[in-house]
Amino acid sequence: MQERFNDQNKRITEFQTEVLVVCPSCGQKAMASVDYGKERARLLCTQCSYNKENTTESTVLGIKGHWQMAAHQYFNAKLWLQQPFKNEVFWAYNEQHLAYLESYIGATLREHKDRSHFTLLEKLPKFYHEAKNRAALLKLIDKLKQLSAKS
Repeated sequence: MQERFNDQNKRITEFQTEVLVVCPSCGQKAMASVDYGKERARLLCTQCSYNKENTTESTVLGIKGHWQMAAHQYFNAKLWLQQPFKNEVFWAYNEQHLAYLESYIGATLREHKDRSHFTLLEKLPKFYHEAKNRAALLKLIDKLKQLSAKS
């Protein structure tokens, strides 16, 4: 466990272009990725060779367009890195997202610079911030890291 966390003011969008998901074909770990410039999303499983490509065009709240969503949403795919926690769900898009959350949760001193109310940490549910959940969340994060490394 580290003592100090320096907030890098990261936003959730920094982690959403490559998302670990459950393969819809074999149930193993797969990767959903999106290229907003090319307006294409792909879901690829290295276990069973499942490969699907979609456009980023979607209808959100009745408006059709090329929305910049998290990669897994173009396929309605389930996140690989998620686990129930009390009456909530703890989740991360990928290993980098999980590592960022781990460094925040594990720190006893959390330093924040000029937040803008749009950072990832400001949008987290309350249970991520509470010291009473620190040990249990770090244990859960270790479980997710092992799950991710296995497959």
